[in-house]
Amino acid sequence: MICKNDITNLKTDILEKVGQKIIVKGSLGRSKSFEKEATIEKVYPNIFIVKYEENDRNVTYSYTDVLTRTVEVEVFDGDSYSPLIPPPIETKRKKSEVSV
Repeated sequence: MICKNDITNLKTDILEKVGQKIIVKGSLGRSKSFEKEATIEKVYPNIFIVKYEENDRNVTYSYTDVLTRTVEVEVFDGDSYSPLIPPPIETKRKKSEVSV
């Protein structure tokens, strides 16, 4: 579940990275996906704008797109790209014993 605090923290993180290069990854449906280099252009209360380098086009994303992993954003830190949001930690559930 997404908390208001999660959105606030993500907004702050993205605001600090305006002008930085990123890689945006997402799904186009039917097993089609995309991965494009972009730059964070502007940040607004509900959305942020990225500019794709290959076609010089602006695209908007909501913070919930990132938090729900509809799109994944990796930020260039000078040496390499690292995820804006760390990958989820998968926990294994124990199989409950069924008594007969």
